[in-house]
Amino acid sequence: MAQDLNTDKKNKLNLLNMKKAILILGLLFMTMSYSQEQKLVPMINVSGEGKVKVAPDQASISISIETKGSKAEDVKRENDKKMDAVLKFIKNSNIAKEDYQTQRVSLNPNYDYEKKKHNYIATQSVQILLKDLAKYDKLMEGLVDEGINRIDNVEFKSSKMKELQSDARKLAVKDAKAKAEDFVSVLGQKVGKAILISDNSQVSNPRPVMYSMKAASMDESAPRETLAIGEMEITVNVSLSFVLE
Repeated sequence: MAQDLNTDKKNKLNLLNMKKAILILGLLFMTMSYSQEQKLVPMINVSGEGKVKVAPDQASISISIETKGSKAEDVKRENDKKMDAVLKFIKNSNIAKEDYQTQRVSLNPNYDYEKKKHNYIATQSVQILLKDLAKYDKLMEGLVDEGINRIDNVEFKSSKMKELQSDARKLAVKDAKAKAEDFVSVLGQKVGKAILISDNSQVSNPRPVMYSMKAASMDESAPRETLAIGEMEITVNVSLSFVLE
């Protein structure tokens, strides 16, 4: 009787092992079949580029006031006085309060190796978003008169950046599809649905031609123009994979 029970257990165990083996083989077969089907799907991978050019209509201006002296309190006081005048001038220039902001305030000891003594340097920086480039020269002249002694950066922008980037994306996709159609036109095939789209664009702020000062020998009575605005170029790069029909 015990021998019959052991035999029965062995048979059940063997049957269970066979079922497991069949299941594993079935899954393996399905995976291999799926992989083969995937490999057999005809595809084409292409890249596309879209470019949009526009004249900027805004400028982000970073300016600073730097003051030096032998006493920290005197340096800080003088720097604050100049910055107070600068901020009032910006406000009186009809620039909205949300369009200018203090970026950095510092007061640091400094060693003058030539004079072999310590002094202090106080610096305050402000960033301004100028939405009317026609006011640039008047604004900059006034800021200099009020005490700024450093222009850290002038970066040109467009108020329609989102729309321009959207236009550039559409052009990039059209460019990629046109390339795919060129490739398959000689094969008697057609470009089908896109199954993968990747944006390969690098995030950057496009800049136009650098601004420059007119020569001092020019007629001083003529309006000064210190900006060569040029054009901004917004570029988008994409990669697409199409099914071939």
